Amino acid sequence: MKGCPVMKLDQLMDRFIESESTDLHLGENNPPFVRVHGRLVPMPDSANLNREEIENLTRELVGEKKFAQLNQTRELDMAMTVADGKRIRINCYIQQGSIAWALRLLPSEFFPIDELGLPESICRQVCELKKGLVLVTGATGSGKSTTLASLINRINETREEHIFTIEDPVEYRHFSKKCFVSQREVGEDTESFQEALRRVLREDPDVVLIGEMRDKSTMEAALTLAETGHLTFATLHTSEAVQTITRIIGAFPPSQQPQVRTQLAATLQVVFSQQLVPWENGTGRSLAAEILIASPAVRAMIREDKLHQIASAMQTGGMIGMKTMNQSLQELFQSGKIDRNTAVAYAIDKDDIQRRLS
Repeated sequence: MKGCPVMKLDQLMDRFIESESTDLHLGENNPPFVRVHGRLVPMPDSANLNREEIENLTRELVGEKKFAQLNQTRELDMAMTVADGKRIRINCYIQQGSIAWALRLLPSEFFPIDELGLPESICRQVCELKKGLVLVTGATGSGKSTTLASLINRINETREEHIFTIEDPVEYRHFSKKCFVSQREVGEDTESFQEALRRVLREDPDVVLIGEMRDKSTMEAALTLAETGHLTFATLHTSEAVQTITRIIGAFPPSQQPQVRTQLAATLQVVFSQQLVPWENGTGRSLAAEILIASPAVRAMIREDKLHQIASAMQTGGMIGMKTMNQSLQELFQSGKIDRNTAVAYAIDKDDIQRRLS
């Protein structure tokens, strides 16, 4: 990788985009690594990068202002548009005294809701909701942003309302179609999630997307928005639907938890808990998703603090679209997309999936 710094960055980004990978990682004394169908591998025919090379690449990628911010705060989150309209999410951080990267390539187009890997009928119902809380959860890289962006895009195409997003950073750019779209980026357009959420009701939103419910204040704001008649979307880093509800309630002190359970029981509409599972042939991944629908029975379980009963309700709630993660993995196995070992590896309950596959 010889040549001027600009060419080095152009070459690196071109190879990243052309590699059909989702993520790019850089670190001192390592070659670039890319994630292809879930596996993190060295970029072919790439030399190790030293500290100076990574610093130069970082300056070119993020600019001098953001580079100074990185050196001051030791963290940097942003997103930007690169060649051919491709959008990337950038995280730069310091490890062992040197700069490292984690870049995510975002799909340049929204998925139609019938191609997300979620039940189309449920997605349509979600996009027609007028109020309530819709949560998309999962680990980093589980497709949460893609699911939310596609649902928001569907609303943008079919309704005449104000879509308002608060994100850190803005990942998918939405342009006004039938809806008027406002997108605020934390650190650029607003000081913090808390400040943006404090003011959002003055901005006449109909649909609000909160990039991440990361603490008590953002959870409180999401519940209030949903309770006051807004359709509210948010993400959470949880792997199960029941765990999601437990995490929200547990973020509040015990004295407030009965009220939060009441709010959640009244406002929750749907929880999608996602994983991207690699195919048996190694050429792609499929979405496995647990789906919790807030039926009257589920609302009562939340309100009465009987969360342990929700898993059983999901297993028997297939008629209204509910599904456990193990049921979703079983379907992928029966369709031939994943093998037994993969289904077991990604299962929440290992014993249950073994019985299902037998």
